[in-house]
Amino acid sequence: MRKIGLLLGLLISGPSFAASEIVTNDTVLKLISAGMTEDVIIAKIKASPTKFDLDTDKIISLKKSGVSGPVLAAMIGAPSTNVTNIAALSADSPDPFVPRPSGVYMLETDPAPGKMLRIDPTTSNQTKTGNFLGYALTGGIASMSFKAVIPNDRARIVAKAPQPNFYFYFDQANGSLSSGAGFNAFFGPGAAVTSPSEFSLVRFDTKNGRREAKVGKFNIGGAKSGVMDKDRIAFQYDQLAPGVFKVSPTAPLSPGEYGFLYSVSGGGMGMASGGNMMARVFDFSIGK
Repeated sequence: MRKIGLLLGLLISGPSFAASEIVTNDTVLKLISAGMTEDVIIAKIKASPTKFDLDTDKIISLKKSGVSGPVLAAMIGAPSTNVTNIAALSADSPDPFVPRPSGVYMLETDPAPGKMLRIDPTTSNQTKTGNFLGYALTGGIASMSFKAVIPNDRARIVAKAPQPNFYFYFDQANGSLSSGAGFNAFFGPGAAVTSPSEFSLVRFDTKNGRREAKVGKFNIGGAKSGVMDKDRIAFQYDQLAPGVFKVSPTAPLSPGEYGFLYSVSGGGMGMASGGNMMARVFDFSIGK
């Protein structure tokens, strides 16, 4: 259960690696300094346009600076103008190791070879109550529910497979899902979202052209804000590289509307008295 009062500030438009970034000797040294593994650095070299300075003295200098033999071999084997790989650096490349703007993506594999689809966040700033009559008739013994409502009855991103893979790209340096000032400008200094475990995967009910999901309840015993455990859909995640996570539902999803939801602001007595809650949702549909 999440603490009341959290709010996700995800701004997808922050800068990241440029799509046409050229990998150089300095790039490799920076990656090593940041603690990247050999596999990640070699994948970066293979997926990027490169321009290495690899005369004998430079190779010796790189070795002394901590560049391993396999990485040096990949550098030597890379063409100096790797033009064929420039297209692979676009944000929709299916390769999860290709640099892209931070955010949440879904991998669509049909047709092959597939592509990454960025999921823009949808803001829920409307609160809907449920079972108010039961709450009133039982003197608060029965719970009154609170639902986050997001506009439109269908998400823009539609998955063809019932168990799609998602990729979360966090800006490791800023400890958030956006680069530069984007995240902190929305949330405030000191904000940190660094793991998919801070999100809840939920299913939305579609009513009257909108989508809604239960995000709190209130009764005589108190109030709870956040997605209830029984309403969460289980997912697993693996870290592929610093700040890069692969996220997958643990079981196939039936056709319908879904979303990764990060927290709400407003809750407890504030919700009971008609206050609004806010949440950020990365929404998607599972097609029939």
